[in-house]
Amino acid sequence: MKVLVLNCGSSSIKYQLIDMETNEVQAKGTVERIGESEGKLKHKTAKGEKVLHEVFATHSDGLKRAFELLCDNDPIKDLCEISAVGHRVVYGGEALTKTCLITPAVLKTIHDAEPLAPLHIPAHVLGIKVVQDLLPGVPQVAVFDTAFHQTMPEHAYLYALPYELYTEDHIRRYGFHGTSHQYVAKRLAELMGKPVESLNIITCHLGNGSSITAIEGGKSIDTSMGLTPLEGLCMGTRCGDLDPAVLTFLGKSKGWDLQKLDDICNKKSGLLGLSNISNDCRVLEDLVLAEGNADALRAMSVFNYRILKYIGSYATVLGHVDAIVFTAGIGENSPYVRKEVCSKLQLLGVEIDEIANDVHGKERRISTDASAVEVWVIPTNEELAIAQQTYALVKSL
Repeated sequence: MKVLVLNCGSSSIKYQLIDMETNEVQAKGTVERIGESEGKLKHKTAKGEKVLHEVFATHSDGLKRAFELLCDNDPIKDLCEISAVGHRVVYGGEALTKTCLITPAVLKTIHDAEPLAPLHIPAHVLGIKVVQDLLPGVPQVAVFDTAFHQTMPEHAYLYALPYELYTEDHIRRYGFHGTSHQYVAKRLAELMGKPVESLNIITCHLGNGSSITAIEGGKSIDTSMGLTPLEGLCMGTRCGDLDPAVLTFLGKSKGWDLQKLDDICNKKSGLLGLSNISNDCRVLEDLVLAEGNADALRAMSVFNYRILKYIGSYATVLGHVDAIVFTAGIGENSPYVRKEVCSKLQLLGVEIDEIANDVHGKERRISTDASAVEVWVIPTNEELAIAQQTYALVKSL
């Protein structure tokens, strides 16, 4: 059985074709700059990589081209060899709390959530509809970023707002990156040789979008993102935690409307806003390490401090911590960030092995034997997790 995993973003598509008998990735690719004057499609198989520069006016154009490459006798000859399609869907809310088959009713519920994830939901819906046209009859499954966090207790997910805003409008903290947090927690348990139900874990998904989750016995009990992916850590272009009065102040003093304020918080803040250089941690990190650039250092210091604060608070929530996991683009590839954060966790008894910490994108324990808390780097594999959940659901049907 072959499962196609799709992650449709606002202007890009990521895909992987996975053989579920072996968990082997038979093909993977990205379609970038959809809707721009020139797009880019990278398609990789065991035979090599193809890079195409074409115009992809819509997601439909990009998907059709990707499907053509998939059927170019490598790794399949016909789309009918695809048994199911699993979609990463950023938001399920309280209506869609677990992986499910996409029906017209489910698709409508996803579409109705657009105001809460305006960059992601329209792309998800487009991707689902295109697959319906290109692969009629093939089951499609939605795997939700928010599903893993549905185990949060009420006191963790409620905002201190009038309660009717929750009961009537469902304003609450939902959390995101759930598939990633769940995957690395389970993988950590395997590496430690212990059942995940016996462990208290803090997982740090650090990338252009970042979040931290407290996991008790395999269940999420708190996470840093909230109603939307804006809350929590300092990110590439998102501000993270913010006094809401800042927005009312700016609205009055500068005359900025809601759209302008939303744009500032989501697209012009974070590492980009603090440094006025880049939203890319690699660029800023290089500037800090090479020349001590003050602007880059300012941004990275805020970024690292927010991570430290959340780890400390979640350690208190959990009572004791067995392990801390770093994952995603920055978490997996930045010894600098890991060292800066972990060097200030003496209260938890964390001790980093600097030689072991010099690792990029590979599974490794980076704490010393004397460390009271194990610290690991574990590359996330959301695509495999989505494929496995899709396969299990379709097989059960």
